[in-house]
Amino acid sequence: MKRRDFLRTSVGGGLAAGAVLKMGGFDKLWSSKAVSAAAKYDMVAVMGGNPDAMFDLGIQELGGMSAFVQKGQKVLIKPNIGWDVIPDLAANTNPLLVKRIIEHCFKAGAKEVYVFDHTCDNWVNCYKNSGIEKLAKSAGAKVVPGNSESYYQQIEIPGGVKLQKAKVHQLLLETDVFINVPVLKDHNSTKMTCCLKNNMGLVWDRGYWHSNDLNQCIADFALFEKKPALNVIDCYNVMVKHGPQGVSKEDIVSMKTQILTADWVAGDAAAAKMLGVAVDKIEYIPIAHKMGLGNMNLDSLNIKRIKM
Repeated sequence: MKRRDFLRTSVGGGLAAGAVLKMGGFDKLWSSKAVSAAAKYDMVAVMGGNPDAMFDLGIQELGGMSAFVQKGQKVLIKPNIGWDVIPDLAANTNPLLVKRIIEHCFKAGAKEVYVFDHTCDNWVNCYKNSGIEKLAKSAGAKVVPGNSESYYQQIEIPGGVKLQKAKVHQLLLETDVFINVPVLKDHNSTKMTCCLKNNMGLVWDRGYWHSNDLNQCIADFALFEKKPALNVIDCYNVMVKHGPQGVSKEDIVSMKTQILTADWVAGDAAAAKMLGVAVDKIEYIPIAHKMGLGNMNLDSLNIKRIKM
């Protein structure tokens, strides 16, 4: 599907895609073959609005949050809050998106909603300066720390090639629903960080991953039985160089896009195209695909595209 065809079949007004189109990744994401709209969507991609408004449209196309969260359930929302920087630098997940997801969870009947990350910088500063703590609390979520090993419990990962065990935050084990909310960005070790790599903020002992085949460990962890019910990829502002922390606003491209999918391998494949990187160059994606952890072949998916 060419961009002009996408525009014919999308909803809403116009948008100057600008820098996104120059990267070459946008057209690639939206070029998967058409599948019957009557079929269940494997992925919804929205462009052109604010993060909260795009989520409203995207989750509606997937059947609403009640398709993922049932009344009385406890929900873990895992954004990227790893860096002590302001939202405009796009090193962390957009706080407006996190807030809106929390609101939808409570509307669906969630009993409790938790937000946390095992941060790279000082966790107090990351939570505050990312803007996530304030907006998450304002929506009623409980924002908890991840800075102490006492919060983590060891789990086994049967079938892991390099990673057979890990210490995971207790909330991953104690909540009913896990919603993964990564920000798409460049990464100096893996070329990209998104859905699968966002798992590193769930574990305590991630230093082991870096010294024992990082890409394989990222894929291995996805074997753990507690998988996200939903992945919501923040591609509103995207750090295209100097990731994962960034240097300045010059590292950022405004893409105003969001991707929603239950398949985190497919989500990462779509994100790679947004970033303008060949999917097979993000080593953990084909590894996870071959391990049966998801589908990186976007042409085989039913993707709903919405233009605001």
